[in-house]
Amino acid sequence: MKEESSHQAGAWDDEVGLKEEENTEKNKHLLFNLAGETYGLPTAGVTEIIEMQRITQVPDLPKFIKGVINLRGRVVPVMDLRLRFHLDERPYDDRTCMVVVKVSEINFAIIVDTVAEVHDLREEDVDSLPELSDQVPDERCISGLGKIGDTVAIVLDIRNILEMKELESITKTYQTG
Repeated sequence: MKEESSHQAGAWDDEVGLKEEENTEKNKHLLFNLAGETYGLPTAGVTEIIEMQRITQVPDLPKFIKGVINLRGRVVPVMDLRLRFHLDERPYDDRTCMVVVKVSEINFAIIVDTVAEVHDLREEDVDSLPELSDQVPDERCISGLGKIGDTVAIVLDIRNILEMKELESITKTYQTG
């Protein structure tokens, strides 16, 4: 008897016990722009999109951690994704925004140039990263390359953008109570 692939419509999702067709959020990705390229994040980890906030600079953090913000009483670390990916820094403008994500119960904000849209990106539309050896220093942050019409979106694995121990340390150290 032939086993059904978990990619087929109607297959059960073992993690949540729902049929894929019932789990409408599974393939949704927030698309945003950074240095002229399109990036995507699964919406499951995105909690909100906010306008730029006043960032409190904190000494002795990596250059790509701009500091922290107070988001409704919570201290939230802020990462400039351009700097994290070793791209040229640019001044923030009225289209620059923060995408607040939650990983393992920890919130942090990433600064992006612009947010584009939420797009349905099925597994079959995402290819793995080609073998580029040492050409991609942070390839662990990239979970794949999504085909959207004539463009390619770089799909990020938000869990690997910042080491969790660093994020936990930043959040605990600067918690205001």
